[in-house]
Amino acid sequence: MEESDSEKKMEKENLGPRMDPPIGEPEGSLGWVLPNTAMKKKVLLMGKSGSGKTSMRSIIFANYIARDTRRLGATILDRLHSLQINSSLSTYSLVDSVGNTKTFDVEHSHVRFLGNLVLNLWDCGGQDTFMENYFTSQRDNIFRNVEVLIYVFDVESRELEKDMHYYQSCLEAILQNSPDAKIFCLLHKMDLVQEDQRDLIFKEREEDLRRLSRPLECSCFRTSIWDETLYKAWSSIVYQLIPNVQQLEMNLRNFAEIIEADEVLLFERATFLVISHYQCKEQRDAHRFEKISNIIKQFKLSCSKLAASFQSMEVRNSNFAAFIDIFTSNTYVMVVMSDPSIPSAATLINIRNARKHFEKLERVDGPKQCLLMR
Repeated sequence: MEESDSEKKMEKENLGPRMDPPIGEPEGSLGWVLPNTAMKKKVLLMGKSGSGKTSMRSIIFANYIARDTRRLGATILDRLHSLQINSSLSTYSLVDSVGNTKTFDVEHSHVRFLGNLVLNLWDCGGQDTFMENYFTSQRDNIFRNVEVLIYVFDVESRELEKDMHYYQSCLEAILQNSPDAKIFCLLHKMDLVQEDQRDLIFKEREEDLRRLSRPLECSCFRTSIWDETLYKAWSSIVYQLIPNVQQLEMNLRNFAEIIEADEVLLFERATFLVISHYQCKEQRDAHRFEKISNIIKQFKLSCSKLAASFQSMEVRNSNFAAFIDIFTSNTYVMVVMSDPSIPSAATLINIRNARKHFEKLERVDGPKQCLLMR
């Protein structure tokens, strides 16, 4: 599982979330400098205190596993102290007596995603005082130039009316400052609802949220940190932010047809979110993408604990062969083949030969190109 020097360099360059420098400090004071060509997309992560915003963000972008989020607050505090950040950085988290992580004010993270695309993630604390400030004194600063609003609801909240009030206040501010923003609502902690009640509760909440969101449109997802639903929701969100996604999908389709694959999936390298796919044959499991994301990311974390690096994997049985391999500096690819006459070596060579082309596609400002059938 050892990686070459060039692969280690790619891994080092594709860092996870980094906190902004303290207020008043120049960019780069914590070692973070955005390239001039970076395309920044502002993403607001909002919801009441204890709804699970920081935990889900840490699982997706900071390589936490679900059980480790219980000590998330203390870990963040330790990290702040180790960086010797002064009190001008007013963002921090604490864990309350029942284990909920509370985020105070706004924590900024820059998440590098697919080359030039940088997600400017604002994790907004959910205490009542802060929520009120977002809609008054901080209104323009918070809600200006927003590409995506993600609002997280605790499905078992006992203050549903207040939750809806804050959500509507967010929508009013978005409509005024960023009317083109995309809205996503996550009904979180669904694992706490009895399984036979989940569909009914989700459908009722979804109808209420869509009605309250008018004239804006919202997309709703049920989520839990304990299963693949979290990856499904965040994959759908990130998909909306990729600037050349249609061109990427067209080339992925051509690639799949050229190599006669049943299915090809493209994963973002750090988060393992599915960003594009193409299937030639119908598959039975509609949730397979998110399950694969979850399984492989857990395996990568297990490798890292053993001071090893995950690079590639081949799974084969009598019905199919699946290949997961590093594709570009920012992606992994998964190729599923069912034709037994095609040897593994041929598929691996095809993946290697396609890398340079897909590297060019990741450059947001690069020329339009297409992988052509021959």
